Amino acid sequence: MNDTRLALTFGNREIILIGTAHVSKESIDEVRKTILEEKPACVCVELDEARYNAISKKDNWENNDMMKVFREGRGFLLIANLVLSGIQRRMGTELGVKPGEEMITALQTAEEQKIPHSLCDRSVQTTLRRAWSRCNMWSKSKLLASLLTSAFSTEKLTSEEIEKLKERSELDSMIAELAEYLPAIKETLIDERDKFLAAKIWTTAKEIPGTVNATPAAGNETSGTAGQISETAETGKRIIAVVGAGHMQGIKSHLEKIAKGDEGADVSGLDKIPPPTLFSKLAGLIVPSIIVALIVLGFFRVGVDMSLAMVLRWILWNGSLAALGSLLALGHPLAILVSFVGAPIATLNPFIGVGLFSGVTQVTMRKPRVIDAQNINLDIGSIKGIYRNRILRALLVFFLSSIGGVAGNFISIPALAGVLFG
Repeated sequence: MNDTRLALTFGNREIILIGTAHVSKESIDEVRKTILEEKPACVCVELDEARYNAISKKDNWENNDMMKVFREGRGFLLIANLVLSGIQRRMGTELGVKPGEEMITALQTAEEQKIPHSLCDRSVQTTLRRAWSRCNMWSKSKLLASLLTSAFSTEKLTSEEIEKLKERSELDSMIAELAEYLPAIKETLIDERDKFLAAKIWTTAKEIPGTVNATPAAGNETSGTAGQISETAETGKRIIAVVGAGHMQGIKSHLEKIAKGDEGADVSGLDKIPPPTLFSKLAGLIVPSIIVALIVLGFFRVGVDMSLAMVLRWILWNGSLAALGSLLALGHPLAILVSFVGAPIATLNPFIGVGLFSGVTQVTMRKPRVIDAQNINLDIGSIKGIYRNRILRALLVFFLSSIGGVAGNFISIPALAGVLFG
């Protein structure tokens, strides 16, 4: 059964969910056809303002301050965002469809028909930052590794394979796999957004003249192709919501809970970045505390000369691997030197990372050009493109120097302990 369309009746309002594959020509055609046939009172789309601007206009990377990105510690978030965008763009290129085109088609069709429309998704930056805040270092590494592997995959997808994403069985399998691999990410990227989208769709429905009756016929449902939609709703009191197929069942469940009063439509809490927990704050102090403790202990156990040798050994491991990361990224020579010097400093101050030093230096010495901003989503899809693009090169310097610094610390701890207790 191909559940690409659900009609839910709540009193005198009908909410039609259209599930789409984000790079599917068939989805674009279905969205336009449904809006023209149903003539709804309002059209909701699974977009936030930033994604809408990015899709409908040229990506405004010219105005993106890379210095600010590194200073605010958003380097890893930006990498994840870019890789996700690159994966979706590559899939769309293979099929001749721009990512998100079905959403833009929904908005354009609504404007042509003079139908009100609404952007109902949460900010992608909020979603990524909430997901990122819930991940430990291991989970973050797994996520980035998975994204990078997908970004450079040479596997070709056919239009038939893309359309399979609209089958509930395929989606259930994908979501289950994601939940098993990174449950914290699955909750933020899928479960929270299902609830957020449902609440925004419900709120939009209430704002249309008339009253949403929350109790009778709540959750009445039909599904199928055009012509099979329930006729219980009055013309002009129907909402069409265009969402990714993976969100349909979750949105349906939350809409029914809201209608029954089991769940509120206030999702302001899901639109905030949770503050770091005490444990996460303390976790950043564990490694530097161990290193300092080993060196201090060395003064009492093996003497001053050997302790100084331990300090030198730690600096060499930590700084050299951070510098090696910048070298592998083909960073500017000064960025490589700054990585070596900055890694030990960043270790002792867990609130900053060596990537801040190396990334800022790289951007300063190799200033991004307009052409780098214009080609960023194309260049992210290949190794050659990443090294050619100055924005992506700076992010690569940031990423690899950070990984190198972390690896140096984990290697130096047993090395220092070996000197003391060997």
